[in-house]
Amino acid sequence: MGATASSERVVVIGAGVGGLAAAIDLARQGMAVTVLERAARAGGKMRTVESAGAKIDAGPTVMTMRDVFDSLFDDAGACLDERVPLRPLEILARHAWRDGARLDLFADIDRSADAIGEFAGAREAAGYRRYCARARRTFAALDQTFVRAARPGLAQLVWRCAPDRIADLVGISPFATLWSDLEKYFAHPLLRQLFGRYATYCGSSPFLAPATLMLIAHVEQSGVWAVEGGMVRLAEAMEALAREKGVDLIYGAQVSEIEISAGRARGVVLRSGERIAASAVLCNADCAALVSGAFGEAATASVTMRNPKRSLSALTWACVGRPRGFDLVRHNVFFSDDYRAEFDAIFKQRRLPENPTIYICAQDRFDGASGQDGERLFCLVNAPAIGDDSAPAPEEMERCRTQASALMQTCGLTIEPLGEQIMTGPMQFNALFPRTGGALYGQATHGWRASFQRPGSRTKIPGLYVAGGSAHPGAGVPIAAISGRLAAQALMQDLASRARSRPAATRGGMSTRSAMTGNSA
Repeated sequence: MGATASSERVVVIGAGVGGLAAAIDLARQGMAVTVLERAARAGGKMRTVESAGAKIDAGPTVMTMRDVFDSLFDDAGACLDERVPLRPLEILARHAWRDGARLDLFADIDRSADAIGEFAGAREAAGYRRYCARARRTFAALDQTFVRAARPGLAQLVWRCAPDRIADLVGISPFATLWSDLEKYFAHPLLRQLFGRYATYCGSSPFLAPATLMLIAHVEQSGVWAVEGGMVRLAEAMEALAREKGVDLIYGAQVSEIEISAGRARGVVLRSGERIAASAVLCNADCAALVSGAFGEAATASVTMRNPKRSLSALTWACVGRPRGFDLVRHNVFFSDDYRAEFDAIFKQRRLPENPTIYICAQDRFDGASGQDGERLFCLVNAPAIGDDSAPAPEEMERCRTQASALMQTCGLTIEPLGEQIMTGPMQFNALFPRTGGALYGQATHGWRASFQRPGSRTKIPGLYVAGGSAHPGAGVPIAAISGRLAAQALMQDLASRARSRPAATRGGMSTRSAMTGNSA
């Protein structure tokens, strides 16, 4: 069933996860929604590339917090399981080091503790159990009060906490770095490196990110799913649901200006010159694009970037290949020898690391051997977001890839490519996501203030809202969806408030009844 008739139209800029989630929520509540996407398909960073006739995920590869999408689909009268083929993974990831050490983490905490005990001893296994308990408490303290709520300040966060959660909030070490806090749980340097890697899930350095990011470990421990057919299937399902609700999706539509008059967002102007009027505009692009003028001069004052430090970019290559000598699972990490030097190179020296850690997603594997002659493989190393400045030259990118391949070989893995290796670096990511330098996670989460410095859903300009990985609550597929839902919720509340303040519906307005149709996010 489509959206109910309404004189209110919302324009959503960008068909990424946040934009699609917002569009679904707005449409099911009676809004007329138009989504404008400059690319030829939905998904944003959830993209694919083709090699040897196969489509390979070349963006996010990890699916967590499925309850976010269960709720989104349920609220829209649909079922996630009926639309997206999901398979829970028993092995979260396989980790390897140059000296031959290997360690698997499992969805089952007891299995992981046993594996850590065999890897590093009983003391480290006990430390892991304490770490899991701490990560669980951190998540419980912040999930409803921060992650799934409108962006609070520190005082508001404390006020929102239930009395039984205040102790947990005080105990999450917000002023410590993730790396320093890991020393409380793990004496073994390789375990600190393994769990420090969770900072990269939001594009940050474990040596600068706050200890609160250990909640990511709990999120992953709570369940990782593989999407059969690739993560793009999730974007396609969200797009289909949006259309069912009456959303108008237009591709190849580049917005050149957010039109602002009388102090309020009134619509958008496309590069073609076409103007689309709207009661509100929701921008699902990086906030850095807003403040840099990508959507017109008037919109540059809409948000304040209190933390302009960019998050990680990446150097990736995707291919169909034959792996040999190392038993890959779906998610695999080959660690560098010097983690601190790796992040110093990226964030301090703004260059590709000489000896990078490499992540490989073997997309045809589900907790076991592939059994295929050729597999879809996606490889990634972290890189600085310098795609609009001093982007690495092709030879530097190739040298980094060669170094990564050498590390894999010392760990026993060789890959025989069966098709073209599709390489993407900071410059290419900046072209895909303009004005970001290729940053893939918005701003870096460095220091305790960083999480409070992301823009909230509402901007300084009435009628203009933001969503996506650069807005609250942050980066990652489910988090971006939460951001979209929060923005839709704020927008609906504001339009309802405007409607109540008017004595009667007028042209371009809406009644209170139509504003409140359906459930809020």
